[in-house]
Amino acid sequence: MEELRHCPASPADLYGDLYALDGKNPYVRELPEPDVYILTTGGHRIPAHSGILASASPVLESIIDSPPRKHQNSGKLIPMLGVPCEAVAAFIRFIYSSRCREEEMEKYDIHLLALGHVYSVPQLKQRCTRVLGERLTLENAVDLLQLSRLCYAPDLHIRCMKLLSNTNFKALQQTEGWKFLQDHDPHLELQVLKFIDECESRKKRTRRYREERRLYEQLSEAMSCLEHIYTEGCTGVSPVDAADQPAASRKRESCAHFTTCHALQQLIRHLAGCRKREKGGCSRCKRMWQLLRLHSFICDQPEAYPCRVPLCRKFKLRAQQERRKDDGMWKLLARKVVSAKAMTSISQTQAKRKRSLEKSRESSGGSDDLYRIRTRRQSFL
Repeated sequence: MEELRHCPASPADLYGDLYALDGKNPYVRELPEPDVYILTTGGHRIPAHSGILASASPVLESIIDSPPRKHQNSGKLIPMLGVPCEAVAAFIRFIYSSRCREEEMEKYDIHLLALGHVYSVPQLKQRCTRVLGERLTLENAVDLLQLSRLCYAPDLHIRCMKLLSNTNFKALQQTEGWKFLQDHDPHLELQVLKFIDECESRKKRTRRYREERRLYEQLSEAMSCLEHIYTEGCTGVSPVDAADQPAASRKRESCAHFTTCHALQQLIRHLAGCRKREKGGCSRCKRMWQLLRLHSFICDQPEAYPCRVPLCRKFKLRAQQERRKDDGMWKLLARKVVSAKAMTSISQTQAKRKRSLEKSRESSGGSDDLYRIRTRRQSFL
């Protein structure tokens, strides 16, 4: 048998760190003689201990427990070919010390990921996945995507997919990795294209949902302003029964939505003096009528205490008597407006609670334990 050459890395470099960190521990334990050898590319062999290898990797354990080959001398040989000898040395060093040098991780991260996957060393695989994810760019995204699929690294796979979906597709087509993917792996190319299409559809649905929610929040604000105007009065518009109330009881509170109130007051004045109502009305009048009708579907004021918003009772009676075909649409719109109002109220309450907790944290001298206890207490309330 051809004589095998030892790897340039010494045994102390490979497994000495297990007992002497950085070589500074004067009480160094001596390990027994190696009983297995790792065969690497170029005919190098690395001495190792079967017990340590078997405890770290179930794949190596099965290889070590397998019956020896015929004509095998000088201990059991475990071939690790196809990767540089230095990468195999770093892999064995990680098995012994659970650590890997930064320069080795930077230089052999792909090889170490492949070794960690083949020999089932999840700690090394997770670290390589994290390092490769931090160094992910558009140029190596397709290569790392293929590697993540072969080595079953779902975290790295998702990061690659997200980067490809958030990148300009024309720039992606110019990369060498995408050209190679088109020529040699059309199945993965189809997966990437489907993922990009799903991301675009998801973004459109999210954008449409946010626009609809913003519209419902505006309508909810308009409904609140209608009640505010006709109940308490605001700037130029007074309450309905302002003449019957004494001056002391007609103190107006500060308006929370002045811009919306001001726009509604202009619509109210326009509706009162518009001369186009006989010809079907103008767009501004129709808008005001729609707001009043929407308020009638939202208003839950009992008959004993009639609502002060004009035409509210009239719209309710008409809806009960006529039952128009579009009443279902108005009821659905009213439910969505009420839901948007509730969500806005919850978000505002949470924001106020967060600000109060931050103030209490500052007043308590920045005590993290007290802040955590108060936060947990607020979450249960």
